[in-house]
Amino acid sequence: MTDEPVTTVLVVANETLVGNELVETLRRRADVGPIRVAVVAPVTQPREGYVVYRDSRRAAAGRRLDRVLAALRLGGIAAHGGVFDDDPLSAVKDVLASEEIDEIVVSTHPETKSGWLRKNLLDEIRKVAGDRPVEHVIADVSGKSGANVLVVANETVVGEPLLDRIRQRAAESPASFLIVSPQSDAARGEHPEAERRLRAALAILRSEGIDVHGQIAHPDPFVAAMEHVEEERTDEIIVSTFPGERSGWLRRDLVGRLRSQSGVPVQHVVVDERVEAVV
Repeated sequence: MTDEPVTTVLVVANETLVGNELVETLRRRADVGPIRVAVVAPVTQPREGYVVYRDSRRAAAGRRLDRVLAALRLGGIAAHGGVFDDDPLSAVKDVLASEEIDEIVVSTHPETKSGWLRKNLLDEIRKVAGDRPVEHVIADVSGKSGANVLVVANETVVGEPLLDRIRQRAAESPASFLIVSPQSDAARGEHPEAERRLRAALAILRSEGIDVHGQIAHPDPFVAAMEHVEEERTDEIIVSTFPGERSGWLRRDLVGRLRSQSGVPVQHVVVDERVEAVV
């Protein structure tokens, strides 16, 4: 009796790694014949030119990866994988060039929530896959992975009203926060004051056990927020501004525009005074 050949399946997923749909798909595939699974968990880089704080995003992807590998191994499926600091398509190309891959499984959020689908990633992967079969798994993991909350703030980012609102939201139900701080001057390559404020806010919130990360973003806060909404699952938005006429963002109706075009709930937090970071 000869041993049945083992099929190597490349899995491409990030937030949906925690979805039962993916593991169940792979278990059904293993019932057909022995498989070996290689998991790629891309942590997409921000748009070129902006400073990003990636450590917590990468760590979260690593935790999801560990969970799916453990679930597969528990079911008798050989599995390994890694977190890739690259866009998903480039990560797939790298693996295809370095490993013998027989089949590909791509796991995404539903179409209404998936930045990967909006960017036609599935079609692009099918193009580079050649003759390899590509299966698409849809997983709605909003309730399992917690909400993704986008926070838009710059000079008010270390204000107590905003920090308190983030604390309250974190206490309500599981959530991961991304703070985007639009850069003040697009002509400057460095933004030390904005970075210092952002680092201070992250340090305060992380010390309290809140899952938060952040980045310096496009100088237009509407563009910065919508770029994120288009690229990654966003369930809620919190916008922090100065009050009334002191706020250029309010004069440009940032909150109203995001409410009408983002498709997600938008909360507005007012911080009366600018607070300088001390770290």
